[in-house]
Amino acid sequence: MNGRQIILDHIEGREAAALMVDGQLDDLLIDSDMPRPGTIYRAVADRPVKGQGGMFLKTPDGMAFLRQVKGLAPGDVLLVQATGLAEPGKAIPVTQKVLFKSRYAIVTPGAPGVNVSRSIREEERRDALLGVAHGVVETPDAGIILRSACAEADDADVAEDIAAMLDLAEQVLADADGPAEKLIDGDGPHVAAWRDWSEPAEVVTEAGSFNTHGVLDALEAAQGAQVSLGGGAYMYVEPTRALVAVDVNTGKDTSPAAGTKTNFAVAKALPRALRVRGLGGQIVLDLAPMPKKDRRGFESTLRAAFKRDTIDTALVGWTPLGHFELQRKNARVPLAELLN
Repeated sequence: MNGRQIILDHIEGREAAALMVDGQLDDLLIDSDMPRPGTIYRAVADRPVKGQGGMFLKTPDGMAFLRQVKGLAPGDVLLVQATGLAEPGKAIPVTQKVLFKSRYAIVTPGAPGVNVSRSIREEERRDALLGVAHGVVETPDAGIILRSACAEADDADVAEDIAAMLDLAEQVLADADGPAEKLIDGDGPHVAAWRDWSEPAEVVTEAGSFNTHGVLDALEAAQGAQVSLGGGAYMYVEPTRALVAVDVNTGKDTSPAAGTKTNFAVAKALPRALRVRGLGGQIVLDLAPMPKKDRRGFESTLRAAFKRDTIDTALVGWTPLGHFELQRKNARVPLAELLN
C-alpha cells in the first residue's frame, strides 16, 4: 500500500506503534518493562564516581548515573530525566536538563526564549507562530521550542499544546523537594507516535491491525539479520556483545561499480534497519570494496539519511582497515529481546 500509515496496536501484551511507509515498516515502538526515556525523577545523590566526573543517584526504579557533576554532594535532591535505556547491569542514564516535549512544543526550563524549528522556512509562518507563543507565555524566562509539526497545525492547537506543557513544567519544577520519586513517566508508544510521527498519515487503531496491515510479517523479517538492498545486494545487521556488525555484500554483481553502488544503498537503508531492530551503541560497517574517492560521497549520503532519523547517531569515521564506525544512542530495547 502506498502512503503513510500509523498503526496502533498491542503485541504480546505490550503497547506498540508501527509506521508503515509505502507498505514497508519504517519505524517501530514497543513498550518494555524498563523505565521509559523521558521519565522525570526526583532523585537523591548517592556516591560520586572518581575519574569520570559523575554521580550515582537513587531513584524508585533503581540507580541512575549523572555525568558532568559539579557542586553535587551525597544526599542532595535534584530533578533528572532519563535520556535513554539502561544497558544490562548498568544505571539509568539521566540529565539535569529536563525537557517537556509534546507534538508541537518543547518547554526548556533554564533556557529562556522562544525558538521555531529551522525546518519551518516560511517567514510569514514563523512570525505567526512566534505571535502564538508570545500570546501564551506569561513569564519572560520561559523557554519554548516550536517543532516542525507546527508548520501545518492550527494555531489554536499549537497554543493549547504550549499552555499544557508550560503547566506541566510548572507543576513538576514546584515538586523538587522530598524523597526519591518518579514524577512523570515517559511517553508510551501510542503517545510517542502521536508526538513524533507528525507527517500526514492514515491512523489505524483497531485491535488486530498489526496482523491485517502486514506489521507482523514485517516484524518477522526484521528479526532476521539480512536486509535486501535491491539488485541482489544485501547486508547483514548483527548485534554482538560489544557492537553491531554490518556486513555488506554485492551479491552476483561483480562489475567495477558494484561496491560503490551497494555502499550508497547501505547508507540510505541503514537508519531504518537500526530503528526497527532497536539497535544502538557502537556500529561497525564492513563495506563492499570501493575507491577512496567515493568515501566523501558515501559519508554525505549517510549523514543525510541519519539527519532524518529521530535517534542521535554520530558518524565517527574510517578505521585503518577501511571499516566505517558510528556511535548511536541506546534509545530502545532491541527487538530480539522484546519478542523472545
